[in-house]
Amino acid sequence: MRAWLAGLIALSLCAGCSWSRTAGAPMLPADRNAPLVYAALGDSTVEGVGASSAAANYVSRLHARLRERYPEARLVNLGVGGATSRDVLEEQLERAVALHPHLVTLSIGPNDITGKVPVEAYADNLDAILGRLATQTRAVVVVNLLPDLAITPRFRGGDAAEVVGRLSAEFNQVVARTAQRHGTVVVDLYGPSRREVPERPELVAADGYHPSDLGYARWAELMWDAVVTRIGS
Repeated sequence: MRAWLAGLIALSLCAGCSWSRTAGAPMLPADRNAPLVYAALGDSTVEGVGASSAAANYVSRLHARLRERYPEARLVNLGVGGATSRDVLEEQLERAVALHPHLVTLSIGPNDITGKVPVEAYADNLDAILGRLATQTRAVVVVNLLPDLAITPRFRGGDAAEVVGRLSAEFNQVVARTAQRHGTVVVDLYGPSRREVPERPELVAADGYHPSDLGYARWAELMWDAVVTRIGS
């Protein structure tokens, strides 16, 4: 299962790179004085649960990096703790589209897993979200693969570890396939989480589940590596 996922991720990331070079693909403005709008969609990781302050979450860190390139860049953080893919579809997406954003990031899925949302329902919701962003905005859209929930202290070694580990992989298959279909940029948080979290427990907050300040800094670094490839020249 996880070997198959790794192959799919590689194909998806390569497809995303190819798509980004296709004529007409969304890019961030070449004009550094553009009033860029960044909309962040998702769950508690977007809201920043586990961070010591709002400025320390990955969304704010990404916004800070954007402002180095675009001093007028504006952030609208629509993330809500506990949100599922259905919540993003019904409560966040309309607001994001109305902003006419240049950049959208989406992080969603863990609450679907812990809330026992069927993978098929998650797939339908994600397809609707990414499909609408692709057709009704000109934004660069970036979605991340879920970190492996099974390696967090909350689940590691417990009865639910095997289940959430399997579902993390299955949900990421959906993310990779759906993103490829809609030309969405994919950021791999799954592989780094499996490699780094066991060796660096300080990446996880005191609640044993959400990223810490250091975890969010690493997350922002991985996201920025993808965003910077879409800055117009």
